[in-house]
Amino acid sequence: MHEKRFEGNIDRLRAPERIVRLEVDRVVDLCLEGEPAVSVLDVGMGTGLFAGAFSRRAMAVSGIDTNPEMVIASRSYVPDGNFQEGIAEALPYPDRSFDLVFLGLLLHESDEPLKTLTEARRVSGKRVCILEWPYREQPFGPPLAHRLDPEVLIGLFNKAGFRKWKVVELTNTSFYRLEI
Repeated sequence: MHEKRFEGNIDRLRAPERIVRLEVDRVVDLCLEGEPAVSVLDVGMGTGLFAGAFSRRAMAVSGIDTNPEMVIASRSYVPDGNFQEGIAEALPYPDRSFDLVFLGLLLHESDEPLKTLTEARRVSGKRVCILEWPYREQPFGPPLAHRLDPEVLIGLFNKAGFRKWKVVELTNTSFYRLEI
């Protein structure tokens, strides 16, 4: 299980060019657009790059990652966050625990994307936001074979019980805002 888990250099995840490429502040703005959120769960939070951006907006931030090294890194970058080891397919939180659940560049790495979306929907009280690599070759990010076709994503959204979503194509990524 979790064969696609990130095994690279953790420092690379915080490289300045990567931070610019991911448009972190714009993504957080899109997550919060229209309806404020007080609490957020960052699923597959990595080094806490997005968790830190949510925290700077005075939100209560929690995160989960399969890699214990990522949990340690997130705690060092976002000391007021609540981070733990775990899997996206079985989130250890009660129903509707968070206003917002964020999946940043995680869904393509999930062993069971439908289960991941179902769990995200379960623990979210308002919305689920997803940042993914677009379905095209790029000189960065995973190979095309690991990326998710938008038609496949829409099928997964429907199967997970989402009936309304918004898609925003960013410069280097695709953003999806799913309403509960």
